[in-house]
Amino acid sequence: MKNIKKIIVFSAISIAMSCGKTSEEKENNTTGVTENQPLNIIFMVGDGMGIPQVSSAFYFGENTPNFKQFESIGLSRTSSTSHLITDSAAGATAFATGEKTYKRAIGVSKDSVALPTILEQLKEQDYQTGLISLTSITHATPAAYYAHVEDRDMHEDIAKQLVEAEVDFFAGGGKKYFQNREDGLNLYDSLTAKNYKLDTLELSKPDYSRRNAYLLSEEGLPSKTEGRGDFLGDAAKTAFDYFEANKKPFFVMIEGSYIDWGGHAKDDEMMIQEVLDFDKTIGVVLDFVKSHPNTLLVITADHETGGVSIGKSYDESGKEIPQQVQVYFNTDQHSTELVPVFAKGKGEELFRGIYENNEIYHKLMQAINEN
Repeated sequence: MKNIKKIIVFSAISIAMSCGKTSEEKENNTTGVTENQPLNIIFMVGDGMGIPQVSSAFYFGENTPNFKQFESIGLSRTSSTSHLITDSAAGATAFATGEKTYKRAIGVSKDSVALPTILEQLKEQDYQTGLISLTSITHATPAAYYAHVEDRDMHEDIAKQLVEAEVDFFAGGGKKYFQNREDGLNLYDSLTAKNYKLDTLELSKPDYSRRNAYLLSEEGLPSKTEGRGDFLGDAAKTAFDYFEANKKPFFVMIEGSYIDWGGHAKDDEMMIQEVLDFDKTIGVVLDFVKSHPNTLLVITADHETGGVSIGKSYDESGKEIPQQVQVYFNTDQHSTELVPVFAKGKGEELFRGIYENNEIYHKLMQAINEN
């Protein structure tokens, strides 16, 4: 609640300062952004993306990775309160609430008490809110921003809480948790009653006068190796278009979900293609940040998956191939490696250094309050 009070006070100061500007000062504002305009926040999660996964973009991609555009880079320690090696639920809850919690927890403390999330707090400050994922929208990472349950597998409860959360824009999978439910509820009807435009077929043009929900598969969307296409980047563009049309600050979380799944499957091609797709989406987001100076982009991971390393490659005879490398997996599980944090935009310097994953929430709030 302390952070909410800070935002309220800061907003009042911002309005006062804006009203006190002279016409000359306003004319000299060449960026079109007032000094104290609320900060847009774009938070990207490469699920399972450690430094080796980022490195793969430099060795297997055809172009210079967009990761190279960042100068403010840090490292995050991902452990939960119950396990040194975390899962996505506890990891995302730390990002969303600023508190570490136990493995499998969604939006609750280590004592199972509901915690306010950054999405909920900013919504109270008239921010627009958005969530984009390749998995079910009820999956651990997106769920941690709007739901409060004791276990990540409570998908039907999570879906019901999404309807109640009134997130302005969300896109992903998870149809099965909104209809043909065990409790008999039809959450499609509930979304429509909440003034959502609901599309279960395609990522169509948003209705700017309403909330927008895109549920495009029964559970997760296809992987890149299964022919997914450019959904992640296209969904980001669609969200930005919607937010801009409504002319209010926004918070959006964008998850590249299947980097993690490539690690679990020990599938090097899947992991590489998902990293490259995530990097391509970063390019889309960076274009928006460059044209909208009052925006902060932060990119990180909830944990690393696969214990990945990139090492020497050998031909069939066992001879090293000098200009080629290979992905190696040490495990098919998560690891406790420190993960990278990339930041660009207003407040990016806050994200340099080494810190715990829950500190990312506090750094985001600090950037908002100091803007």
